Amino acid sequence: MKKRILSILLTGALVAAFAGCGSAQTKAEDNKNIAETETATAAATEEAPAEEATESVTIKVGANITPHSEILQEAKPLLEAKGITLEIVQLEDSITPNTGVIEGSLDANYFQHVPYLEQFNKENGSDLVSIGAVHYEPFGIYAGKTTDLSALPDGALVAVPNNVTNEARALLLLAQEGLLTLKDDAGINATVEDIVENPKNIQFKELAPEQLVAALPDVEVAVINGNYAIEGGLHVSQALAVEANDGLAAKTYGNIVATSPDKADDAALKTLVEVLQGPEIKAFIEGKYDGAVVPLN
Repeated sequence: MKKRILSILLTGALVAAFAGCGSAQTKAEDNKNIAETETATAAATEEAPAEEATESVTIKVGANITPHSEILQEAKPLLEAKGITLEIVQLEDSITPNTGVIEGSLDANYFQHVPYLEQFNKENGSDLVSIGAVHYEPFGIYAGKTTDLSALPDGALVAVPNNVTNEARALLLLAQEGLLTLKDDAGINATVEDIVENPKNIQFKELAPEQLVAALPDVEVAVINGNYAIEGGLHVSQALAVEANDGLAAKTYGNIVATSPDKADDAALKTLVEVLQGPEIKAFIEGKYDGAVVPLN
C-alpha cells in the first residue's frame, strides 16, 4: 500500500513537473510573440516618415503651347506615377517664362535653347540655368511670295526672328542654302554685320518669332522657328529648306528645361528631366511631329 501511495505521489510530481515545463515553454513563446510584435510596430513607426517623404509634390512649369505644353501633357501621368503633380502654365511669349522663374511663380520652364538663355541672362542680369536638353526643332525656310529658293528675286524681303540668337540661326540656314556668305568665325553669334556676300541683295524684316507665319503673304520667304511653324499649321515637309540634323544648329539649339540655381538639384525637377528624356516621350515626339520636333536622347 505504501509503495502504491509513493508511486502515485511520484507520478503526480512528474505530471506537475511536465505541466510546469509546458507552462514555461508557452510563456516563453508568448513573450517571443510579444517581442516580435513590438519590434514590428517599432519598425512601422520608423518607416512612417519615409511614407510622408513620398507624398505627392507639385511643380509648376511654364511652356509654349506647341510643342512644349503638349510634350509636358504627355509626361503628366508618368510623373504622377512617381508622386509628382505637374502643373503646366501655357505662355506664348519668350520673356514671361523666364521672368516667372526669376520671380518664383514658376519652378522651371521649357521653351528655349541655351544660346537664348545665355543672351537673356546677359541682358537681364539673371542667372537661370539649364538642367537638361529634351528636343531640337529644326528651323525652316517657308514660302511666302516665292515658292522656289532658286527663283528668289534681287532685293528679296526675307522675314527672320528679331532676337539675337534666333536671327543668327536664320542667317546660318540662309548661308547653308548658299543665299549669303558669313564670316568664317561668325558661328552662332552671327549678325547681319557678319555677312560678307549677299548676291541676292536680301533685305531683312525682323519680327517676333510668333509673328513670322502671319507675315508670309508679305515677304518672299520667312525663316521660322519649328514650334511657331507647327502652331501656324505648317509642316517641315513643306519647308523650302531645313537645318541639317548634324549641323551646328542641331548641336547647339536643343530645347531645355531651365530653372533658378537654387532649384538646379531639386529632386522633382530632376525627375521631370529624366521623364522628358525617357523612351515614352521620345516615342511620342517621333510619332506626333513628323520631323518638326526631334528628340535628343
